[in-house]
Amino acid sequence: MIRLATVQFTPRLGEREANLEAIQKLLDPVEAEVVILPELCTSGYFFVTREVLAPLAEAPGGVACVFFQRLAEAKRAIIVAGMPEVADGLFYNSVFVFRPGVPEPLIYRKAHLFYKERFVFEPGDTAFPVIRDERLDLSIGIMLCYDWRFPEVSRVLALDGAELIACPSNLVTDAWRKVMPARAIENKVYVAVANRCGTETRCGETLLFKGCSAVYDSYGEPVALAGADGDRVLLAEIDPRPCRDKRFNEFNDIFADRRPELYGAICRKR
Repeated sequence: MIRLATVQFTPRLGEREANLEAIQKLLDPVEAEVVILPELCTSGYFFVTREVLAPLAEAPGGVACVFFQRLAEAKRAIIVAGMPEVADGLFYNSVFVFRPGVPEPLIYRKAHLFYKERFVFEPGDTAFPVIRDERLDLSIGIMLCYDWRFPEVSRVLALDGAELIACPSNLVTDAWRKVMPARAIENKVYVAVANRCGTETRCGETLLFKGCSAVYDSYGEPVALAGADGDRVLLAEIDPRPCRDKRFNEFNDIFADRRPELYGAICRKR
């Protein structure tokens, strides 16, 4: 069994050092082998200009990257954290994955930009990554918040071997609570949603983040749930081995039964 920590956290907008301090306090007492933090957990979310975002965006080796790499080494844990990234003068809404003994983080750049993110971030240009960790005997797929709306994302991750899909999030709707269990069922994987809570206001507009972080098993059943408010760490024991067998009776296998030759024809017609 693998101990999973899914963190619900309320970052302060534009206050990286304060956010890192708060994350440290939340995680100090936690013993886990995989830790998943929300989207943009080091910076806050609601940016409307690149000028405000720029001082908080990171490349590998930045302040938050050093912090999380040290945390990964100290806890011997995989740390999955959403942060703003800068690369070649462009900004991305990204997930950084830090692993003990691996000096460079893996980076996923958000493919599907939500609402006003398009005014400050570039659409992601990375593939959807699956991280294989032999020490834990676990494969982790990464998607980011609004990616949940696109079933292709979780399917691609599962086809590439993911047994746990980590979804750092800043969710402001409720529809995902119906759909995330379906993403788990249709791919027979665990899904962990690390959502933030609280509010942020820019230019007279306020966003309310819905919390309710959750871990769902491969049958779509919740194994850990948070409330709508308050910072907390959800702890869950997960066993990835059953996720490798995609059968659900003696005749049906959800991957072997696929008919991609027909799906392709439909896509070409439309």
